[in-house]
Amino acid sequence: MTTPKAPLAFAEHDHTACSGEGLARADALAKAKGLRLTPVRRRALEILLESHQAMGAYEVLERLAEDGYGKQPPVAYRALDFLVDNGLAHRIRRLNAFTACMHPGEAHRPAFFICTGCNQVAEAPGAPVAQAMEEAADLVGFQIERLNIEAVGLCPTCQEEA
Repeated sequence: MTTPKAPLAFAEHDHTACSGEGLARADALAKAKGLRLTPVRRRALEILLESHQAMGAYEVLERLAEDGYGKQPPVAYRALDFLVDNGLAHRIRRLNAFTACMHPGEAHRPAFFICTGCNQVAEAPGAPVAQAMEEAADLVGFQIERLNIEAVGLCPTCQEEA
């Protein structure tokens, strides 16, 4: 596996190992926190880990239904809410979609880079941006309740192809 300068989603890497490691970290986190990673929750996470693209709840629901987990929207929404609430996935508000967390169990403020060419989503450290936003908010007496750091553009591969 290469050590990328860019976030993993935009770098050439062994994605099978990447998704396997993500699932192993999720299992370890669930065990450490005493969380129930039910079959439907685990399968929803596996679906998100299959690529570095964000998926809408209905896309996840379709895949869950194919695997026999039911066709009702609450099936997917409950599983996705559990994953987000427990730090195993993130909601990408710009896309109204979800992506697997690349750092489950670690305290972090992610920034998401969304490629408009290939729809890949990269998670990168967003603490400096969050700090700058908090400082700017303090200047105007604003209290931030929720901060999502999302940028839209082109990944290195799509830039080369353009």
